[in-house]
Amino acid sequence: MRSNKPGFRARFRGLGDVLGMVAVLAALVLLFGLLSKHFLTAQTARMIANHTADLTVVAVGMTLVLVIGGIDLSVGSVLALSGVAIGIALEDWKWGVTASILLGLGVGGVCGLINGLVTVYGSIPSFIVTLGMLEVARGAAYLVTDSQTKYFGSRLDEIARAVPVIGVSRASLAAAVLVVLAHLLLTRTVLGRYMVAVGTNEEAVRLSGIDPKPIKLIPFVLSGLLAGLGALFQVAQVTTADPNGAVGMELGAIAAVVIGGTSLMGGRGSVLRTFLGVLIIATLQQGLAQIGASEPSKRMITGAVIVLAVLVDVHRGEWGRRISRLWGHGREPSRS
Repeated sequence: MRSNKPGFRARFRGLGDVLGMVAVLAALVLLFGLLSKHFLTAQTARMIANHTADLTVVAVGMTLVLVIGGIDLSVGSVLALSGVAIGIALEDWKWGVTASILLGLGVGGVCGLINGLVTVYGSIPSFIVTLGMLEVARGAAYLVTDSQTKYFGSRLDEIARAVPVIGVSRASLAAAVLVVLAHLLLTRTVLGRYMVAVGTNEEAVRLSGIDPKPIKLIPFVLSGLLAGLGALFQVAQVTTADPNGAVGMELGAIAAVVIGGTSLMGGRGSVLRTFLGVLIIATLQQGLAQIGASEPSKRMITGAVIVLAVLVDVHRGEWGRRISRLWGHGREPSRS
């Protein structure tokens, strides 16, 4: 007898996607473990974990923006500007650590707020607005530093220091906690449901009596704040604030989000899968580095993986329906 319980596949589709990405990650680990005798070591695992905190938090912010149907191309430049703000406050102005961190987060938040206000209330595509902010924030980072790197020593060492026993930095643990919180925001709160609804059909949200503008503004602000947090993690690790830092990070964040299955058209996304996307990219890059791949080769392979991920994401519904039809044709008729 056929079950009348609806939504079985819908309920477990997300779990299947996560398990599929875990399988891809495991396959990469196995492949590079066979190709390099140094890959399957605790040192490599710690290296991957401790060098992804900044990209993780930036990719979380990018996920939220993409869910509402927007995009944020400015995150790398905003991260650099936030980082040099922290460096200037520590080194030049002799501010305390807490005040310097708050300044960096504030700079990121203000940049995100500007992106959101111009996009939402100015009715300008986020692609154009954030592309402009990419240049403005990077230029500001060069201007306030005279294009010089800021060195502030070990004042932020506690953030980048590894936790005893597990060997993972506090920044990486904080990034993991943030992933969980953002996942709960997107899946367990009214705001998260409204964000998905706006990305799916903004007009329907408006006709239901809900103003979509504040809902669209919040993800841009969060993306800016998370870029500021990524700046903190990055400068704490390298003990310098470089106006050239995070060049191209927006591409890495978009890649992780796309590999994680978030739709570029809005209305669908998962923070947990974005995190797995970050780990897949980091594992791929670390593995390629250990087997001696050149930088051009690493970029080509990473780009090919991104395109393949988008291809699978775009066509997986069609492929799933074909498999279901084939599976259904091969089954005997059910008897009640």
